[in-house]
Amino acid sequence: MIAAANQDLWQGGAACGKNFQVTCTGATNQGVPHPCTDTPTVTVMITDFCPPPGCKGDLDLSHEAFSTIADPRAGGIKISYQQYGILLVLYFLFLLSSSKFHH
Repeated sequence: MIAAANQDLWQGGAACGKNFQVTCTGATNQGVPHPCTDTPTVTVMITDFCPPPGCKGDLDLSHEAFSTIADPRAGGIKISYQQYGILLVLYFLFLLSSSKFHH
């Protein structure tokens, strides 16, 4: 699933291709009082820039990603997010460097 990043996250394109875990944390009081689904977390890849003033938040989720974590009728939701995969990469690098095959 994909998303677009706002100017702060986009960082001149540096965020493109990075994965983020996004969790629905609640309503923005725009019509649906409890928008989060039973599966409120999704992993998305940043594939585009969401320029101001059109970008009303940090991330603009694709319809597929949004409807996985929230009722699409909500329109907007409160989220928390974090870059995904950093710990896995560091763990993999540690294993690689401690291998008997590493020179």
